[in-house]
Amino acid sequence: MQPARGAGASAGVCQDMPMTTPVRERPLSPHLQVWRWHLTMLTSILHRASGLALYAGAILVAGWALALGAGPDAYPAYMDLLASPLGRLVLVGLTLSLFYHLANGIRHLFWDAGLGLSVTASTQSGIMAMAFSVVATVIVWAIGLGQGGPQ
Repeated sequence: MQPARGAGASAGVCQDMPMTTPVRERPLSPHLQVWRWHLTMLTSILHRASGLALYAGAILVAGWALALGAGPDAYPAYMDLLASPLGRLVLVGLTLSLFYHLANGIRHLFWDAGLGLSVTASTQSGIMAMAFSVVATVIVWAIGLGQGGPQ
């Protein structure tokens, strides 16, 4: 007794029938060089990059917690590292990433609700997300440095 058609060892393939249709190569996805750059493409790439930056920020927070638990010598050394010019640059970048990821995530929530999907609206919301992230970063760092933060 032979298995019913489609119920053989390979699901969906009848084993006693030869393959007569040649396998075609799948088309390749267009590369970035094929498409004309536009703002929504940039905001998509920046959203992914800011998400990766936030993962790096989580590692910095874990390092801060480890330095805090490691004793009185490790914590000041870690804080000095964060207060260095390179450390500050990284922290400003993380702040910018946080605010951009937040703003673009809210933008995506509106898109999920079916709002702001036109080309004009998506371009305007992309500009607003970028502007918000820059302004919020400047405000947070101005407040932090003005309140006796790392000098």
